[in-house]
Amino acid sequence: MSRANPMRRPNIVFVMSDDHAAHAIGAYGSRINRTPQLDRLADEGALFEAVYCTNSVCAPSRATILTGTYSHLNGVRSIYEDFDYRLPTFPQVLQRKGYATALFGKWHLGEADENLPQGFDDWAIFRGQGEYFDPELITAEGSSHVEGYATDLITDLACDWIAGREPDQPFCLLLHHKAPHRPWQPHPRHADAYPVGTIPEPDTLFDDYETKPTAVKVARMRVSDDLTVTDVKEEVPAELLGDENRVERTRWNYQRYMRDYLGCIQAIDESMGRVLDSLDAAGVAEDTLVIYTSDQGFFLGDHGWYDKRFIYDESLQMPFLARWPRVIAPGTRVARSLTNVDFAATFLDLAGLGPADLPQQQGESFAPLFGDPAAGTGHADSVYYRYWEHDDPSHGAWSHYGVRTPTHKLVYYYAAGLGVKGASDKVYPPEWELIDLVNDPQELVNLADDPQYAHVRAELERELARLQRHYNDEPYVG
Repeated sequence: MSRANPMRRPNIVFVMSDDHAAHAIGAYGSRINRTPQLDRLADEGALFEAVYCTNSVCAPSRATILTGTYSHLNGVRSIYEDFDYRLPTFPQVLQRKGYATALFGKWHLGEADENLPQGFDDWAIFRGQGEYFDPELITAEGSSHVEGYATDLITDLACDWIAGREPDQPFCLLLHHKAPHRPWQPHPRHADAYPVGTIPEPDTLFDDYETKPTAVKVARMRVSDDLTVTDVKEEVPAELLGDENRVERTRWNYQRYMRDYLGCIQAIDESMGRVLDSLDAAGVAEDTLVIYTSDQGFFLGDHGWYDKRFIYDESLQMPFLARWPRVIAPGTRVARSLTNVDFAATFLDLAGLGPADLPQQQGESFAPLFGDPAAGTGHADSVYYRYWEHDDPSHGAWSHYGVRTPTHKLVYYYAAGLGVKGASDKVYPPEWELIDLVNDPQELVNLADDPQYAHVRAELERELARLQRHYNDEPYVG
């Protein structure tokens, strides 16, 4: 495969937030907030329209990005499993090949000595999920609490590192925000950016799940009932309690949830502007690929939910914005379906390296797309997804796997053999879900048993089986 820029190894600045839905970015058509600095990346570079995570949970997505592998290979299938370097990472490879490397912010892959970041010349990470205010930072020298707001603090570290690095050495900088992860605590300067009562509601806020599988109906992620006082910052008024008041309670919770969620994003947007200014000041902007993404998507009241985990697009899609002035034309749009499994292969390709440098990787480089958004990369335009964290105590989302193509989505919820029981001790059987994304982009109607879609389901079942063989993932057998 040809390299995107074989004569020059670019610097890479990889900025990743936590739970930032693409539909809360102006460039992706947000109706609810403004993100002028993130929009700059799209205006001055590329917006990728179809980038997806392969397991919509924080730690698994991070392990996948680092190693270029699915969760069943890297061993981080849930937030309860730490990263143990059974597989090397792309920063380790870049460091060995002459890149200066740094990581600042959220790690969330374990804090024992064997789990701490490797392959970085400099690093400082939050303990666990991190705190929004006065967080504890762990470094190679130890840990300490640092006064300030988390988003601002790690941006300071990143900008200082850019300014102080060896000027003639290519570099790879990872800036990982805690925000906008729950419990959504914006900086006071953004506390009133989106006042309660002014935030538009999503069309599917009151989805009734009428045709949906049982897994959807029992999930504990509802804006109406599962947000806590820590989330919305005040007690729900007594007159809004009870099933008969669910609609008004949903609206009340939604406004407070989104007020704080969107306020957290404003600090991320400001951070991006500061990073871009730092690259300009250092005179390296032209030769630096800047990427903004999130570890997964998030439900912003869509289907009546908060959080992620499900294969529905609001949770599945990752924002992916890229600026590289020497290579990417302003206003580029890329429609090709890609996943976070492909990131590591792409970064190594840009550095003039290949599959042999990270032998376990399951992804393919999409580096040619930066210069030519219509370039062929060998990817099938279908995406394989698997969520493993079955019926976790906080969210109640059931394990499932599925395939997404540009036109359809097929999902298998394999709860039967996993001991899932309802209030009557009934054990639920496996269930299928089929969605026509062309005619039902909001994913409201399950067509799995519709005779008119039997041929579509059969074709997608074959594609699902092919992808499982390709990625060496075993289907569930009860």
